[in-house]
Amino acid sequence: MLDVRRMQILRAVVTSGSVTAAAANLGYTPSAISQQIAVLEKETRTALLERIGRGVRPTAAGRLLSDYARTIGAQVAEAESALADLREGRTGRLSVRYFATAGATLLPPALARLRRDHPGIAVDLRLIDPEDPLPAVERGEADLAVVVRPHGSAHDGVELVHLLDDPYLAVLPKGHALAGKRVLDLADLAGEPWVSTETGPVGPCLEILLDGCAAAGFTPGFVVESDDYATAQGFVAAGLGVCLIPRTGLGTRHAGVVVREVRRPRPFRAIHAAVRRSSLGQPALHDLITALRETAAE
Repeated sequence: MLDVRRMQILRAVVTSGSVTAAAANLGYTPSAISQQIAVLEKETRTALLERIGRGVRPTAAGRLLSDYARTIGAQVAEAESALADLREGRTGRLSVRYFATAGATLLPPALARLRRDHPGIAVDLRLIDPEDPLPAVERGEADLAVVVRPHGSAHDGVELVHLLDDPYLAVLPKGHALAGKRVLDLADLAGEPWVSTETGPVGPCLEILLDGCAAAGFTPGFVVESDDYATAQGFVAAGLGVCLIPRTGLGTRHAGVVVREVRRPRPFRAIHAAVRRSSLGQPALHDLITALRETAAE
């Protein structure tokens, strides 16, 4: 295998026209330069230089290797520049996973700030709902995921950066007997038919709701299941039941429902940005997390 460093020494000799001049330019002795050229000739099994007076000129093989050395040198310089851009956050790609309500509330303003501060960063943005996006970060398939996890949760190699606590609100049909109360005790809804906002296995959000109802002394009786908050509001407006929906899921409210605060207990979902600890030093990823936290605070 050819030694790239020796090829660069050959190029220095070819461009300067003599071993002595190349040695002076590179800070080596002439004998050291000659030894490196001799080793390269042994590796290639061909003469690379021929003497002309006090100087040297390349053979056909010498010109060929010198040209390749120039190309390799340019590629190395380009690679070093690209690596510096990536390291400083000027270029690169971030893979982001999220669930629907986080996408509607947190991500758009945060990504707008990222684009402003890091215009060279490409973002691979994917909705993963109802699946949990955290495993994509654990497997290294995503740089960041917006997830719902209890405070203090621990995951090997993954940092959970808290963004906000998103409280659940009671959604009732207009004209409901409890609609006149400004704040409801969660136990007030114990005897009501319920509309579920999730289908299939119990996910983190539904688990929070069930735990809150259990703390209030009852288990909700679900009569209807829905896949999203908008559909759930439609079922509530039709009088089929009541439900709890996180505040960020109520950006658009159905005209046929009323929304009330809940207490004793006040269920909430803790929303975090999940990132691998080994990636926290990346400037663009760090700035995206900061933008998410600022958006959540606003």
